[in-house]
Amino acid sequence: MPRPNEDPLVTSARHEAIIALSVWAVATVYSVGYCALYGYGRSPESLTFVLWFPDWIFWGVIVPWFCCAAISVWFAMFYMSDDDLGVAAEGDGTDEGDAAAQSETTASPPHSAPEREKESGNG
Repeated sequence: MPRPNEDPLVTSARHEAIIALSVWAVATVYSVGYCALYGYGRSPESLTFVLWFPDWIFWGVIVPWFCCAAISVWFAMFYMSDDDLGVAAEGDGTDEGDAAAQSETTASPPHSAPEREKESGNG
């Protein structure tokens, strides 16, 4: 239930953060639990390999990483929303700062040494 007079952007951000932290918590509990149960106290003879990894590393680390990466891509592409932040207040300096930064990046490069000599009359 949204809090009274709460900005919808804050509500959306809170939901997204809860989901992201939940995925992280589930992945951490699974990885640490699986690796603790199946990675310690084993005889070397019981160790098997899956795609060149020890089985407990593959199922306890590699698979959860790929699952988290897939969930992250889905989350970013299809769940998160790109909401309008509203109109910028006048006089906040954003337009002037952008113009100054742009003029610095588009300034002409310094002249080469022969061109400087020509301009100074030494060449």
